[in-house]
Amino acid sequence: MKGIVLEKVERFELRNDLPEPEEREGEAIVAIRRIGICGTDLHAYKGNQPFFSYPRVLGHELAGIIEKVGVNEEGFAAGDLVSIIPYLHCGECVACRRGQTNCCTAMKVMGVHVDGGMRERISVPVSHLVRAEGLTADQAAVVEPLAIGAHAVRRSGAVAGETVLVIGAGPIGLGVMAFAKVAGARVIAMDVNEERLRFCTDWARVDATVNALEQPKEKLAELTGGDYPTIVFDATGNARSMGAAVGYVAHGGSLVYVGLVKGDIAFDDSEFHKRELTLMGSRNATKMDFAHVLDTIRTGAVDLDRYITHRAPFAEMIERFDGWLKPEAKVIKAILEL
Repeated sequence: MKGIVLEKVERFELRNDLPEPEEREGEAIVAIRRIGICGTDLHAYKGNQPFFSYPRVLGHELAGIIEKVGVNEEGFAAGDLVSIIPYLHCGECVACRRGQTNCCTAMKVMGVHVDGGMRERISVPVSHLVRAEGLTADQAAVVEPLAIGAHAVRRSGAVAGETVLVIGAGPIGLGVMAFAKVAGARVIAMDVNEERLRFCTDWARVDATVNALEQPKEKLAELTGGDYPTIVFDATGNARSMGAAVGYVAHGGSLVYVGLVKGDIAFDDSEFHKRELTLMGSRNATKMDFAHVLDTIRTGAVDLDRYITHRAPFAEMIERFDGWLKPEAKVIKAILEL
């Protein structure tokens, strides 16, 4: 079976000898059709992804067609187009018992802790498949990154009319913006890249933008009548940004860290305490979030045609990958086609 293996830092290998997935009870054999490339893949390639070891088959933004599946309560059958939930939880830990499977204590994320879907076929628990009827394979593949944004918004408790700030206009931050708008919030986008900020206005329909390099606190005060946003999401994965974000939140508000940084985060405790802030981490997504994203895509409320900016045949991924890392490539979401 063909697959691409990240053998070590900055070294991919296209192989033809990967083992076929085993047919196991409660699982389905899925032929992969689309693979989204995300920040986790880029960090793994560069050697700065937490909880990662080499060699590894990457790929956790996945869409495919079921090839084989046994009798199952969900009614999945061969030929179904599915989106894959790549977070393999234990079902027994304190988080799982409380329904928070997205932060399982023994979490194994496909493409990070175990081999992922950058290959022709994989075996997936039926419980981790979501039927994607009515969607294209492209759309089904990007449900996962959008679900991360949808989960962060749900976790924050954002309500209609509330003013929120989203820092970071990468694929995850854009998803947070889109689903904050779906929730009815007034959304401000912050980034250092003016072109990305224009995309936020055009694609996510944010209400205002702020350049993080141009007196952001003053601009936020102006946009909010001095109140500041009641919820701030940081989707940068940048420790300096995450520390500074404390100063952008309204008194009594919430700060949600969506991006992950490999290292410590430091912020001014006096700024944190005087605001009586609620600090949250948001990790992965649940099946409920996947269902919400699928429903939203079906209504046409999220435009995925422009969200996917680059694509390549599977066999050309290795030669294209380094180019996608360059800022001038202007990648938002790249997709591999099988």
